Amino acid sequence: MVTTPHPAATPRERVDHDDWPALAAEVNEFGCALTRPVLTPAECRSIADLYDDAGLFRSTVDMARFRFGSGQYRYFDAPFPEPVRQLREAFYPRLLPIARDWAAKLGRPAPWPDTLAEWLRMCHEAGQTKPTPILLRYRQGDWNALHRDLYGDLVFPLQVVIGLDEPGGDYSGGEFLLVEQRPRAQSRGTATMLEQGRGLIFTTRDRPVRSVRGWSASPVRHGVSVVRSGRRRTLGLVFHDAA
Repeated sequence: MVTTPHPAATPRERVDHDDWPALAAEVNEFGCALTRPVLTPAECRSIADLYDDAGLFRSTVDMARFRFGSGQYRYFDAPFPEPVRQLREAFYPRLLPIARDWAAKLGRPAPWPDTLAEWLRMCHEAGQTKPTPILLRYRQGDWNALHRDLYGDLVFPLQVVIGLDEPGGDYSGGEFLLVEQRPRAQSRGTATMLEQGRGLIFTTRDRPVRSVRGWSASPVRHGVSVVRSGRRRTLGLVFHDAA
């Protein structure tokens, strides 16, 4: 079990130093994969503490009000805090080869350019102008219903959630849930305990799986199980903006 970040100085460098062939293989097999730590405990606390500064965010969502579950999350407004900006820009080019490979297998267009800035410009031209980096906060009894983070017609097929609190210390319960609807088969569920500082890469909408007819799109939804005690905070990185 990896418990300390790579000694590289910045979150961007830690992302770059991960084992990307192994991560890609795991995402292809299971629809999700845990990175090595990309944030130190101190960096995690610093980002989590931003939640109380309402001026950094464009909106706040009470999940119970919209029947999304129970808990609260806030969407960052631009410009983002430096670690959030670094992480989003660092993950995009690493995830891009997986996204393009999936599109080829499913016979779909692959509209994503080489840089995140170019891709976001395309989103904005299509009317998707609202920033989507997000801080989520769960307390005892909170949970997140199974869902997808689509936000518009332009969608990047992978996203990342990073644990900011320590499971077993700061909170219990609150496993990350992924439920995949398999072609002509029962759905398959995956539960992941998100360690502090580590990112979970997972599919946003669907992913290719082998079938008797070649490759089929397997729809996937994600959520969070009930937090039994304490407080669970995470940073979510979506790579398309919202309409």
